[in-house]
Amino acid sequence: MYPGKFMVGACAGLLFSSALAAAEVLPQRWVSAGGSLSEWVVALGGESKLVGVDSTSQYPQSLRQLPGVGYQRQLAAEGVLALRPDLLLGSEEMGPPPVLEQLKAAGVQVELLSAQASLNTLEHNLQRLGQLLGTPQQAQASMDTYRKRLQRQAAWVNQAQRQQQAPRVLMLLGHVGSNTLMAGKDTLAAWLITQAGGHNLGEHQGYKPISSEALLALDPQVVIFADRSLAGEAARAALLEQNPALAQTQAGRDGRLLDLDPTLLVGGLGPRVPDALAVLAAAFYPSAHPLTAENRP
Repeated sequence: MYPGKFMVGACAGLLFSSALAAAEVLPQRWVSAGGSLSEWVVALGGESKLVGVDSTSQYPQSLRQLPGVGYQRQLAAEGVLALRPDLLLGSEEMGPPPVLEQLKAAGVQVELLSAQASLNTLEHNLQRLGQLLGTPQQAQASMDTYRKRLQRQAAWVNQAQRQQQAPRVLMLLGHVGSNTLMAGKDTLAAWLITQAGGHNLGEHQGYKPISSEALLALDPQVVIFADRSLAGEAARAALLEQNPALAQTQAGRDGRLLDLDPTLLVGGLGPRVPDALAVLAAAFYPSAHPLTAENRP
C-alpha cells in the first residue's frame, strides 16, 4: 500500500472513530426543567429521551405523563436521581444551587442554558441542544424558520402601527391567594409585548406587586394576564375579583383582558412564541388585517 493511501485511510478511520465515539457519549436519559426548553427537546426529536420533567413542562400534553421532579427552582436531588438521568437540562432559573452541585457530584451532566429573551440566545440554545441530541441540522432549520416568522410578524406590526398608535399594555402574573405581579423591563413578558407592537407600562426591573392605586394611575388599554392555576374565564374572573380596580381602567371597561399561558414565560423563547405573538398582535391592532397562515413560512 502506498504511504499516501495509508495516511488517507488512517485519517478516515480516525474521523469515523471520533464520530462514533461522539455518538456513543450523547446523553440518552434526560430530565428537563423549564417549559420552553422541554418543548424544544420535543420539537428537535428528543422526546423519547425524556424520563422526567418539572411542573412547568406542560406542552405538549404527552409530557404530563412523565414522572415529575417538582418546580424548576425547587428541585430535590433525590427525586431527580431516582430517574437515573444522564443529563439535567434547565436555565439559570433552575435550582437551588446546592442541589445542582449534589447532582453534578453524583455524575449527572447539568446543562444550564440562558432564558434571556433574545434571538441570539435562542440560536445558541438550539445549537447546543442540537449537539446534545445529535440533530444539529434540524436545530438550525428550526432557528431559520423561527427567525423568518418573527421577521414577517415584525413587518406586519410596522404596517399596523401606521394606522394605529401602540397600545399601552400591562402584563399581570399571579394566582388566587397571592399578590398580583406586574411585568417590568428585562422580562420575557416585556419582550412579548414589544414584539407584538405594544408599549409596556412596567418601567421597573423584573416583576413586582402592583397596588390598586398604581393600576388606576397607569390606566392600561390592554391587560395580559397569566394565572398559574386557572385559565380562560375562570382566570379572568379571579383576576377581577382580586383586583377590582382593574374594572375601572380602560382595558377593563373595553373588555381587553387577554389570557396568556404562563408556561410560555418559563425557560426562554419557546416554539409556541410566534403563535402567541400573532394572537397578541391581532388583539393589539384589531382593525388591521390579521396575521394568517399565509403569512407564515
